[in-house]
Amino acid sequence: MSLSADEYKQQGNTAFSAKEYEKAVDLFSKAIEVSPEPNHVLYSNRSACYTSLKKFTDALNDANECTKINPTWSKGYNRVGAAHYGLGDLDEAEKSYKKALELDASNKVAQEGLEQVKRTQEARKAQPDMGLTSMFNDPNLIEKLKSNPKTAEMMNDPQLVAKLLSYRSNSQALSTELFSDPRLMTIMATLLGVDLNMGDLNGSNSMPPTAEKTPEAPVAATKETKTETVPESKEKEPVAANPENMEVDDADVQKKLADAEKDEGNKLYKAHKFDEAIEHYDKAWELHNDITYLNNKAAAQYEKGDYETTIKTLEDAIEKGRELRADYKIIAKAFTRMGNAYEKLNDLKKAAEFFNKSLTEFRTPATLTKLRSLEKKIKVQEAEAYINPEKAEEARIQGKDFFNKGQWPDAVKAYTEMIARAPDDARAYSNRAAALSKLMSFPEAISDCEKALEKDPNFVKAYIRKATAQIAIKEYSSALETLDIARSKDTELNNGSNIREINQLYAKATQQRFEPASSNETPEQTYQRAMKDPEVAAIMQDPVMQSILQQAQTNPAALQEHMKNPEIFKKIQTLISAGIIRTGP
Repeated sequence: MSLSADEYKQQGNTAFSAKEYEKAVDLFSKAIEVSPEPNHVLYSNRSACYTSLKKFTDALNDANECTKINPTWSKGYNRVGAAHYGLGDLDEAEKSYKKALELDASNKVAQEGLEQVKRTQEARKAQPDMGLTSMFNDPNLIEKLKSNPKTAEMMNDPQLVAKLLSYRSNSQALSTELFSDPRLMTIMATLLGVDLNMGDLNGSNSMPPTAEKTPEAPVAATKETKTETVPESKEKEPVAANPENMEVDDADVQKKLADAEKDEGNKLYKAHKFDEAIEHYDKAWELHNDITYLNNKAAAQYEKGDYETTIKTLEDAIEKGRELRADYKIIAKAFTRMGNAYEKLNDLKKAAEFFNKSLTEFRTPATLTKLRSLEKKIKVQEAEAYINPEKAEEARIQGKDFFNKGQWPDAVKAYTEMIARAPDDARAYSNRAAALSKLMSFPEAISDCEKALEKDPNFVKAYIRKATAQIAIKEYSSALETLDIARSKDTELNNGSNIREINQLYAKATQQRFEPASSNETPEQTYQRAMKDPEVAAIMQDPVMQSILQQAQTNPAALQEHMKNPEIFKKIQTLISAGIIRTGP
């Protein structure tokens, strides 16, 4: 059975959140196929998947289709900008983000994207090309690397090959990635014909091991927390006892010394020796500027409960990270930790602000879950802060005054304010239901009565108002059930003080329920009209009742015997009232 476009879309969103981008592309493609009309959101979502897969040309095609379908949707131009940025077309990316901001000045993604484009443009101007563009535009580049013993096996990695090809349009990206992947150093040395005497950086040309994740805050100090560690090679670089006194000119060696300090800090972090860990993270930062060290330092400060200092450290990390053009995932992690710290300080709005900033940098399911949970807490906190019994009573009196004057919309507003000020007062919902009924908003009135009865199940007036609204929308069977409960509650709690009003409504519901359209109605017309009533239809479809009615046609006395059963009696009476069973001549 084929799914609907919305169902495919939901599955695609789930796959995207799980970083299953190829699967998400397939699901959004199916959604596009079955969508009854072009849907700009589906093209936008698939564009985001292609961007995550670094298939920027496909991403741009979908983004352009999105803006073609809905040229007034600001977010579509975010997708166009991201695709152009991935292709290295900074001028086009800038135009797209500016267009997004023209449509929606509060578009945070566009603001951040435009800032990133400008930083990259400035970096390109500051750094000469050094001939890299022509080097990576060489059509024989990959073949040359395959023929060189030092790089041949590396070319079996399709992701690395794709990265090298991407430098054709954005050679400046190499400067930010050169030191994060040792294989790029070997490739650059091979292309330049330089012997860097670096040995086999890949360990028999295997893929470099992946660094573990830094400790994610908040994490209870009593639990072991994962920390970031430098990828281990077969032989570790020896660590000098006093790195400060070493004359270090090689940036790669200095990075290794810094990572060694970080490793020591991570060990102390796991042992819950947070002050000692912080000292090593500070030394690592002094040796080499990598904001991972500041992130780890903030994690240790967080575990100490020093949340304000944690925030200051992370602010510094983000500022330095921008200057160093750090990976957006690391920036996102810093923003998430700031959100965690603000949440601990019970500044929930600030926490939500920084979770949103983290998601702008890099969207992760964990941070999104934190944000959604926090938004619920904020709503509860705001609602609780708004509660005020005195203000609620003022709103009740005001609502009553409006009601008596026939100013029904104003009465609804006043009773809504009463609900906000006293959400547990059943009268507020019941009173608003009365005003809504005057405005002919009967379904909303029924809903309010049900909320009132959730607060106070013995509130007889709410039952009466609910039944009145049910009669108005011709839900006679439901109204009779409501009135049965009202009669029972009123007899038990109020000595039947409302019994007259309840009986009048009961008679009205019964009369209107099966009232014929004309006095000349034929039996066939009576049957068709009665079968429109859900209760009558259910009785007539009941196999037991069908058997009883068939038996009664040949043996009327048997029907009297069956009516000794209270349930059967009630059903027979309903059929008599409906005119399906006729009594008398």
